[in-house]
Amino acid sequence: MATGKSIVGKELAGKLKRQFADLDELIELKEKRLIAEIFAKNGEPYFRKLEKEMLEQASGEDNFIYACGGGIVIDKDNIKIMRQTGTIICLTAKPEVILKRLGSTSHRPLLDVPDPKKQIGLLLKLRAPFYSQADKTIDTSRLSLAQVINRILKIITKNKN
Repeated sequence: MATGKSIVGKELAGKLKRQFADLDELIELKEKRLIAEIFAKNGEPYFRKLEKEMLEQASGEDNFIYACGGGIVIDKDNIKIMRQTGTIICLTAKPEVILKRLGSTSHRPLLDVPDPKKQIGLLLKLRAPFYSQADKTIDTSRLSLAQVINRILKIITKNKN
């Protein structure tokens, strides 16, 4: 969260003349409610089920760039689907940068805790083995949007050759 997935995805899609979609937004549209509401009323396992279904649907589409929530990689089947259908690029950032970028947003159910910075660090640590399965990881903490886009374009070009 707050690593730049959506803004980078939109910009990258424009440069590559592709469509962009955020899986979380697609889930919200399908469910007609916010992710926070889904977590509150149905719990994380239900959300992860929806997330997997949406990824399976999305993976059948061509010419798309997708932004996925950070927890999607916890399911090894999701990683397999992403790997088979595209290049997996993990955007990350330092916990303090993520917290600053989030500001006072309150729609992050996993951060509805007394110490959000500590929680961010814990989530990053717990998910590190999963994130390491990405084709490439980019720390966006000190990079501009243009720098992140340029790095991704190099990765994509390299993977095509």
